[in-house]
This record gives sequence, C-alpha cells and structure tokens, in this order.
Amino acid sequence: MKKGQIVEGFVTKVEFPNKGIALVEGEDKCVVVKNAIPGQKLRIAVNKIRKGKAEGRILSVEEPASMEIPSPCPHFGGCGGCTYQNLPYEQQLQMKSEQVKALMDETVNGSYVWEGIQPSPVKTAYRNKMEFSFGDEYKDGPMALGMHKRGSFHDIVSVPECQIVDEDYRKILTCTLDYAKKSGLPYYHRMKHTGFFRHLLVRKAVKTGEILIDLITTSGYEEFDGAGWVNALTALKLDGTIAGILRTRNDSVADVVKDEGTEVLYGKSYFYEELLGLKFKITPFSFFQTNSLGAEILYEKAREYIGDTKDKVIFDLYSGTGTIAQILAPVAKKVTGVEIVEEAVEAARENAKLNGLDNCSFWAGDVLKVIDELGEVPDLIMLDPPRDGVHPKALEKITNFGVERIVYIACKPTSLARDLEMLQGRGYRVERAGGIDLFPGTYHVECVVLMSRVEK
Repeated sequence: MKKGQIVEGFVTKVEFPNKGIALVEGEDKCVVVKNAIPGQKLRIAVNKIRKGKAEGRILSVEEPASMEIPSPCPHFGGCGGCTYQNLPYEQQLQMKSEQVKALMDETVNGSYVWEGIQPSPVKTAYRNKMEFSFGDEYKDGPMALGMHKRGSFHDIVSVPECQIVDEDYRKILTCTLDYAKKSGLPYYHRMKHTGFFRHLLVRKAVKTGEILIDLITTSGYEEFDGAGWVNALTALKLDGTIAGILRTRNDSVADVVKDEGTEVLYGKSYFYEELLGLKFKITPFSFFQTNSLGAEILYEKAREYIGDTKDKVIFDLYSGTGTIAQILAPVAKKVTGVEIVEEAVEAARENAKLNGLDNCSFWAGDVLKVIDELGEVPDLIMLDPPRDGVHPKALEKITNFGVERIVYIACKPTSLARDLEMLQGRGYRVERAGGIDLFPGTYHVECVVLMSRVEK
C-alpha cells in the first residue's frame, strides 16, 4: 500500500478508541479507519503510512455488517457526535466490553475480575449537558448551530432532531438559531477569529427538570439584543422549567467554551439536580456527569468497590462538584475533596451545606500541589481525574500514602491503562474492574477499577 491508494477492506475488529482494523483485499495488510464497525466491507482512501502502518478514511460502505440497523437519528453519519447508532444496543455494549477488557488484559498483572459493561438506564435523551457550536454548514454557507461535521474542524451540522437529548434541548437549539439568524450578527469564524456567536450551552436536570441556558459570544457588538433572545426562549412550551438564561463572553482564540465573564439575563446562574437522595447545585461550567441516571449506577458501583468506610478518612481527588465525596460522607469519618476548578469547589461546599454534611471539606487547586497541604493521611482514596488521567508525579504522591484501597473512575480507558501500569509498579494490584455505559451511541465508556495494596 501507498499513500493516496484506494483500497477495499473488510473490518475484522474495532479497537478502543474508534479504531477500525480493515483487512485489505488481495493483500495481507491492514489499514486503520475511524467510524467503522466489525463486518463492514469498506472502500478506503489511504492517507497516511507511518512505521509500516496504514491509516485511511472511509469513502463508502460497500457492504454493511449483518448486525447493522437504521439509525434512529436523521443526522447520523454527517454529524460527528455519535458513532454506534447503527448498532443494536446489546451489540454496542458487547463491543465496548471487548475493547476495554482487551486494554485491561494487556495492562493488568495477574488475575482480576472483569465485570463487563453495565447498560445505561436510558438509551436516548440521556444527556444533561450539551455544548452546541455556531458556524456554517459549508464554506460561506448559511449559519448553523449544532455539532461538528464528522471529520471536519470547520463545518457545523445543525441537529434539530438530535436523539441523545430530549425535546427541550431541540426547541432551545432551534429557537436560538432562528434568533441568531434574524439578529444579523455573524457567527465566530475559527480561522479569522472574528464574529460574535460561538457556542450554546444547555444543561437540564433529570430529577428537578430545571434548565440552564448559556450563550457564549465574543465581546463587543452592543447591538446584541439579549432581551429579545430571552423573550423568545421564555415563550417556548417546555417540559422543564428555565432556571436561568446567561451570556458568557469568550475572546479566546481556542475553539473551547471558556468563561471570561458571565452575566445573568434571566433567572439565576445555577440549577439543582438530585443523585441518590442528595441535592447538588450546578453552575454553567462545573463538572457533573452528563448522564444523571447512569451516574447513579456508577457511584453505587464506586461505593461498593471502596468497601467499608466506617471510621475512615477518604480523599476524593478530582472531586468536581463533590458528588462522590457527599455520597461517601454519610458512612465515613471524613471526606476531603480536591478540585482545580474553583467554581466547582464553591459549588461543592454549598452542596455539602445543602445536604447537611459537616464531615466534608473541599480544597481548590491542582492535586499535585494541594495533596502536600492537606495535613493528614487518608485510609482510602477515590480518583476521578479528567480525560488525560493523573500526572505521574501526583500518582507517586498518592501511592506514598500507602492506603489500603484505591478506586479509580475513568472516562478514557487508555489513560486509565497507562496509570494502572504505574500504580501496579508502586505496590497495587487490580482486583475488580468494569464499566458503565454513560454514553450510548458513542464509543465512549466510563470505567471503574478497584485496586488494593499488596502486602509486603
């Protein structure tokens, strides 16, 4: 094979994350492609050869896999948000389980119990948070508001019938796009770094039904009619209740949602969600699991893994808004949370008061630095780091405590596998591992691992 060659191949398997392995017809060679599923026959353009390994992009599906089904979403294929909506849900779970177990088997020293992937309680309309992007449907085309087009950094696919959110999101999305078009103000151009409309952030609580809406724009453009947008939104007939409508300014050149100042246009800047009988105040940018009902299963599993907590001091590192800390607090001596996002720490402190928990404390700062300032030695440690995992120096400090058990929650299995190698090298062994499917229709999956200290 060579770069630029067009080949046909049969997908033999898919490795995490989203790496289809296609065996090329007539050659004993494979090419790696994204967005494939086992059993498909594909026409592929080879676009990279590196160290003898070929990578390509799918030109067409010549023959579908026998297990494929029609996607329930009309945007599937064009939209880059979902990958596996053309598979029955049981097949999605099986594929994710095989992928993560393969990673674990390569990483784990010795035997361990693999518990598989638990299904999400809901398969559609499961997300409690969405970040939609403004842009054009194609170069110099009409304004769009939705998700990035599959394989494209620039083009945006409007998704008025997105299936991973409920009808309220779809109404808010359509209303905001209509308002933006009528305003005459431009969308933000990612290459030119000019324009106004950047993102729309929508969060909705499953249990309380409260909705928070945040329009992310650049500064300036005094002609922006916030009141007109608010009037349009509040006139919508929604199942939930709008708790707040906000505008956040972001002049950063990076294509991310960033808070450089937020004003409340209507209501308040937060809303409440409930998990496992506890109430949580959530602000626009604080971390909270995006599948509320699935999160309850995840946290129950983490609580099961952590085991006996009576009279124990627990560190909840990368604690977000303090959900895990407060779920453990009623059955522990003390829980200390550490989180780098100050907004989330403030919310965690308020949540602890709201739930009447006086044995929780929360520190703002980088785990690597703050862990030296906590002034006590934990009995147990809970880890729930961001996608890139734990800094190696932080892992070293964590293992120096020599705690009896560590429970590691991960949203990116490859980062988990890397960190497990170091944890095992520093005296811990994997006892149990499994996953919870918080992201149906996509290749993402949440994992949880129990590690115990090896007696010397």
